[in-house]
Amino acid sequence: MRKGSGAGRAAVASAIGGLVLAVMSACGSAEPSGGGDGGSVGKAAPTHPAGADPTRTTRIPDVGDRLQRRIPADSRQVVAVYGEGKDSADAVVVLYTKHGSAWDRTRSWPAHNGKQGWTTDHHEDDDRSPVGVFTLSDAGGVLPDPGAGLPYTRSDAFAAPRWWSKSYWHDFDYVIAIDYNRVRGTPPNDPVRPQGSSKGGGIWLHLDHGGGTSACVSLSKPAMRYLLRTLDPDRHPVVVMGDRGDLKR
Repeated sequence: MRKGSGAGRAAVASAIGGLVLAVMSACGSAEPSGGGDGGSVGKAAPTHPAGADPTRTTRIPDVGDRLQRRIPADSRQVVAVYGEGKDSADAVVVLYTKHGSAWDRTRSWPAHNGKQGWTTDHHEDDDRSPVGVFTLSDAGGVLPDPGAGLPYTRSDAFAAPRWWSKSYWHDFDYVIAIDYNRVRGTPPNDPVRPQGSSKGGGIWLHLDHGGGTSACVSLSKPAMRYLLRTLDPDRHPVVVMGDRGDLKR
């Protein structure tokens, strides 16, 4: 299994440290809107047909054919982010693991997304999270590697600026890069934007501060540690994310 805590990735992270604020522009710059994070679901989970086993399904629940077809055939792990509404910052994250032809509902947590909600045409500074299916290839953070399966880059360059509100200081203790407008196989804070800077970037799974983000998806620290230790590049993990309406279309 490829690991990313070696000198090469650390050198890259150090070299781009001066650009990390631009990279983090999609993450964590919203003022908290109240509420907290936790380790169990506090909102309605996806629905299932009457009589069906809610922990097993042949497809990712409440995701329509348009996005279902974009899940790679070899993917065995899906992090599904169910946004409560088009303009809502509240979400539920569910980890599904595929065994044979069936998806098992493995674990779920409350979460937050962009403070303005969701969009199918994300742009820099729109404060909305992009709807879609994206691979999960790289991880990192301020804290040491907790035993991640994905390549992990530990660097102080991830730290949130100290002029941000104190409640945001630990947002990037752990991060998992969402492969939207970024180069896979690089540290999450790599600044390269293949589609151009206007399309935004630096969109991560990261620690929750109790409210909406600028485009990222935030979860509790226990949730992030679990995902870091569970997501396996050999299982080709992806995130399927969006508000419930867009997900079902």
